[in-house]
Amino acid sequence: MRTPSLKEHERLDDLMRSGRHIIQNTQEFCFSLDAVLLAHFPAFSPRARVLELGTGTGVIPLLIADAVRSVDAVELSPVMADIAARNVWMNELEEKIRVRQGDYRAIRSLYAAESFDWVLANPPYRPVCQGEISRLQGIARARHEITATLADVVAAARYALRYGGHFALVHLPERLGEILVALHAHQMEAKRLRFVQPKAAKAPNMVLIEAVVGAAPGGLRVAPPLIVHAADGSYTEEILDIYGREGQAE
Repeated sequence: MRTPSLKEHERLDDLMRSGRHIIQNTQEFCFSLDAVLLAHFPAFSPRARVLELGTGTGVIPLLIADAVRSVDAVELSPVMADIAARNVWMNELEEKIRVRQGDYRAIRSLYAAESFDWVLANPPYRPVCQGEISRLQGIARARHEITATLADVVAAARYALRYGGHFALVHLPERLGEILVALHAHQMEAKRLRFVQPKAAKAPNMVLIEAVVGAAPGGLRVAPPLIVHAADGSYTEEILDIYGREGQAE
């Protein structure tokens, strides 16, 4: 690992994976559990070419780099794109991960059509009319659809994916109906789904979805829910296993 120079409001965190570390800015959006779970969700081929839409600090590429052929990561914010690129440099992964500052709503200007095997996205969860919007611009963009909507991310994923390619995303269960409709409208069908519950007795607060381009409707496999916390508040064995192999989140 190379030694980075940290800027104001930046900190260095240990990902606890392959000796990797990550720079994060406390005034911007720091990665959390949903990113770690999304990185763990797909079953990649070692030859897979992966694109992440809205990479933030680049945590997902850092976590999946060993499992795939290459990762391209797009980020709208120049501040976050700079951090993501520095994270790639610091972890000596320039041959595996490419960060591009740009707007995936204009993905046609960034990449050729159907050039990826997988697309991953941890998009803003809420429309701007729902919930309190953070005063910190970076956090507001990450949580609310200020710069990109659900339709935008699904359209970008379809453009980038080859026929038979896979799209994996994490989102809110309450928007599952919208997500399935949007996928179908862009020639993708959900084939695998897993709800994430804070505790066994609690309703899900996240859903992980894998869709396939050109697949026939039907055949959706719903996995048993992923439980985050045991009754006493500690992490479950599955979450500890994921963290043990893929690092810690906020």
